[in-house]
Amino acid sequence: MSDRGVGTVGDAQVGGAWSSRDHAAMGLSASFDLPVGGHLDALADLAAGAAYLEWRRYQHAAALHTELVVPEEDRDERAVDAFAQCAARVATSLSVSQYVAERLLDDAVALRDRLPRVAECLRDGVVSANFIRAIVSRTELIHGRPYQGLVDADIAAALRKPGTWSTARVRDLCDQMVYRRDPDAVRERRDEALKGRCFFTEAGLDGMATVGATMSAEQAAIVARVVERLAAQVCKHDSRTKTARASDALFALVKHAPFGCDCARPECTFAAVDADEVAANAARIVIHVVTDTTTLAGPVPATAATTPAAAEAAAEPAAHARTRDGDTTAVAAPADQVVAEVAVDEVAVDEVAVDGTAGEENAADAVTAEAVSDDNVAVDEVVDEETPTDAVTADSVAAETISTDDAAAADVAAEAVSTVEGASVDAVAVEAGPESGHAPELVDGVGYIAGLGIVSGAHIRDLAADPDTLIRPLGDGTDAPLPATQPADPYRPSAALNTYIRTRDRYCAWPGCNRAAWDGDLDHITEYDHRNPERGGQTTACGLGAKCRFHHLLKTFGDFVDDQYPDPDHPGRVIRTFIIPEGRTVLGPAYTGFDTHPGLDMIVFGDPPATGKNHPPEPEPTRPAPRTEQKHARRRQERNRNRLRNALNGVAPPRAEDTPPPF
Repeated sequence: MSDRGVGTVGDAQVGGAWSSRDHAAMGLSASFDLPVGGHLDALADLAAGAAYLEWRRYQHAAALHTELVVPEEDRDERAVDAFAQCAARVATSLSVSQYVAERLLDDAVALRDRLPRVAECLRDGVVSANFIRAIVSRTELIHGRPYQGLVDADIAAALRKPGTWSTARVRDLCDQMVYRRDPDAVRERRDEALKGRCFFTEAGLDGMATVGATMSAEQAAIVARVVERLAAQVCKHDSRTKTARASDALFALVKHAPFGCDCARPECTFAAVDADEVAANAARIVIHVVTDTTTLAGPVPATAATTPAAAEAAAEPAAHARTRDGDTTAVAAPADQVVAEVAVDEVAVDEVAVDGTAGEENAADAVTAEAVSDDNVAVDEVVDEETPTDAVTADSVAAETISTDDAAAADVAAEAVSTVEGASVDAVAVEAGPESGHAPELVDGVGYIAGLGIVSGAHIRDLAADPDTLIRPLGDGTDAPLPATQPADPYRPSAALNTYIRTRDRYCAWPGCNRAAWDGDLDHITEYDHRNPERGGQTTACGLGAKCRFHHLLKTFGDFVDDQYPDPDHPGRVIRTFIIPEGRTVLGPAYTGFDTHPGLDMIVFGDPPATGKNHPPEPEPTRPAPRTEQKHARRRQERNRNRLRNALNGVAPPRAEDTPPPF
């Protein structure tokens, strides 16, 4: 090994000041005196430039690995082997820890050997450097597998689709591509993960500590819902943050201790809340699980396409596959539909027979949920849940049907789960490419747990076999459209449309947002005309979108404008755009529920009725005080606490002559 990067004291540092380089040659603005739109354009350009620089960083790290590690890695048994020494060179040169340097080398090698097409996406500014670590870590399972080239190509092709990405959507994309390729390996890894579940505590600073546990995704979701439900039992004057209340609620549940609001107001009805009573009186907690009926049937053989059209479709990345293509080789789905609910209490399995008429389920407030499907695709709705005592008025809809434009997820205690039937992308036949050597023996489907992301087909089948899981085949197998609105109120979506929108969007549709659609609002893209609904903004599949509460308020009361219209190239799908106040247009998510369950685009809804109830728009919510005033108030409180603490400890305030000069 050669010694590199050795300098002497006083030598100029490698790299030097970038500020002295020619900004014009690098395409950088010479001035910061730009309009708002100019600053935003510059930030977008710099993001692409940062991605390119990050790609070069990985290239240099991979080159170091090639020269210093590869020649010796097969026979190097030293404790401080060639890899550790290579990482030490990087760590010392960059003044970072050994762990950070080794992770840099690992990511660089993964991009070089396992994900070369993803690396090209980073080079071209298609994907942010922030997503690379997630992509690398979630594709470790395919390393050395004959199909790793196919997964790399699928992820890269999906990343190059028009649209924006968030951390959650990138994570789901990678998991989908990996889980569908090798179900046996995924099952083995899941079994090992279940065996390794644990409980731990970790000491922190300032007398604090962390308590945690690893468990299955659905169990974690149930724990979170129970804690969130108890933490919501406070009035609006409670001073704690949402996370602080959740921490106190968890302790109250474990200790069987009272939980209450800290406002100290005598009229507060939440001064003392019995945690056990809240848990005992609460209706069951339902976890949304979306999957295809083919996934419940188990893995299918991966057969090669025989016709040119089928070969093209089979080679198409999963994120682009569509069930409308007649030549796409796919596994036929049964003529029923499955709904999986994971509940806290015991739930009986209820199978609804397919009888040729629209299935109907009545909720506590008599809201019907009808499910009608195309020949190959069905939708489902479950309207069996609780009504929160502090959130729903006497004339509100069932808790399942979240109020469009004005119901937050915190006001919903129980939810429905749906599956999309039809030819799933995960059942599309996979043709072996020249890079893969041979196709995997089996291809499996995947499922989606709301807020937690993609889970394997084996995980979905485990949930289906659980006695607490409610499975309901719904749908009548006809091509009649589903109802879009509630019978007497064209403003509010039907339970079927509610579930469809959240299944389609998965997360808040705002670019970069990771908030689960099931935990947010349904927003009318075009403002609903309460006086004349037929003029626009109607409650339809194309007219609604999922948004978290913040982005819903931002769009409704801010100057941001979003639009949503049918995709001319993919019937049944939609294109979203977001326009900032200065006129810059940003595309919506590039990866949605359509890409995992393409049967969604076969579902159609009827036209909403022209008349209905009049719902006056709500006023814009306000802050207790301006942001700056709140910040100053927090600082004054902190100063007063510090003075009181010093007084109690006998520490006198500094005298004027003790104050250091202001330089």
